[in-house]
Amino acid sequence: MTASRIDTDTIRRLPKAVLHDHLDGGLRPATLVELADAVGHTLPTADPDALAAWYYEAANSGDLVRYIATFEHTLAVMQTREGLLRTAEEYVLDLAEDGVVYAEVRYAPELMLDGGLTLPEVVEAVQEGLAAGMAKAAAAGTPVRVGTLLCGMRMFDRTRETADLAVAFRDAGVLGFDIAGAEDGFPPADHLAAFEHLRSESVPFTIHAGEAHGLPSIHQALQVCGAQRIGHGVRITEDIVDGKLGRLAGWVRDRRIALEMCPTSNLQTGAATSIADHPITLLRDLGFRVTLNTDNRLVSGTTMTREMSLLVEEADWTLADLRTVTVNAVKSAFIPFDERNALIRDVILPGYEV
Repeated sequence: MTASRIDTDTIRRLPKAVLHDHLDGGLRPATLVELADAVGHTLPTADPDALAAWYYEAANSGDLVRYIATFEHTLAVMQTREGLLRTAEEYVLDLAEDGVVYAEVRYAPELMLDGGLTLPEVVEAVQEGLAAGMAKAAAAGTPVRVGTLLCGMRMFDRTRETADLAVAFRDAGVLGFDIAGAEDGFPPADHLAAFEHLRSESVPFTIHAGEAHGLPSIHQALQVCGAQRIGHGVRITEDIVDGKLGRLAGWVRDRRIALEMCPTSNLQTGAATSIADHPITLLRDLGFRVTLNTDNRLVSGTTMTREMSLLVEEADWTLADLRTVTVNAVKSAFIPFDERNALIRDVILPGYEV
C-alpha cells in the first residue's frame, strides 16, 4: 500500500502505541471547562471549542517555556481525587477511540498536591481512573493497556522523592520514571541521586533531552544518568553530518535506544521547522529506533491518527513506516519482554495487514 492510498479512516483503525504522552496535556476541553467551574478556576474562555483553539494558538509560540506555561489551567483542575479520576478515565477512553492499544502516560504527582492530596493518594487516584477507563474500553471492544510513568520536575528538588514513589508503586501500574520541565539550565545530572536509586531498584526511566537543549543534554541523560529511552531527542541530528554518525549518535542508534519523537509538539516549541523536514524521517532512514508520539493532545491539538496522517501526507510515509514506529514503541515499552512480544505478534502485526 502506497502512502497516497492510506486514508485517515484506515489510519484511525490501525493499532497504535504511544510512549510519550502527558496526562495533564490531554484533557478534553469540555471536561476542563466543567472542572474549572466546579473548583472556581478562571479559564481564558468557557467555550470548549474556543478553549481548544486557544490552547493550540498559545502553544504555537516556538518557545518551550511558554508552551509549558499553558499547563496551569489543566493542573488547576487536577488537584482533587474527583478531578484525577475523571481525567484519567477519559484519557484511556480517548486513546481507545483513536486506535491506541498500548500507552504509557506520564505526569508529575508533585504538581497535584494543592487540594490536600498526598503523593501516594495522587498516584492511587490516577491508577483507579485508568483502571476504570481500561475496563470500559475493553467492554466496548477496544481494549487498551495503559501504564504510568511518574515525572520529577527538573526545576525543583523532589525528584528523589518521586523516584521513591515510582519504586513503591512499580507493582501497582507504575512502569517507570521521567524528568520533565524546562530543559535549558536544568541538566539531568542535577538529579543523579534519583537515577542512581532507580537503577539500584531496577526501575526503568526515560529522560526529556535534546529538545530545548542540545547534545550535552542527551549525553548526560544516557552516559551520566543511564536513561533507557530519550524523550524527544530531535537534536541528536547535530551529531550527524552528511549521513555520518558521530559517537553519541552512533551510540543511540547501535544500542537501540528509543527516541520518543513528537512532531507536532516539536514544531510548536521550535525544535523542528516542518513535518516534511522533521528529524524523525532522517533518523528512520538511518536505522534509529524512532517512535511516534503525541506529547500533549490538548495543547498540540493532536491525536496519534493525526500524527500518522501528517507524516503520510507531508513526509511520504507508507503503511510499512507506520508499522515500524509502532513495533519500535512496543519493543521499547517498559513492560516485560514476553508481554511486548505477544502484543506485537497478536495485535500489532495482524492489525497492519490491511
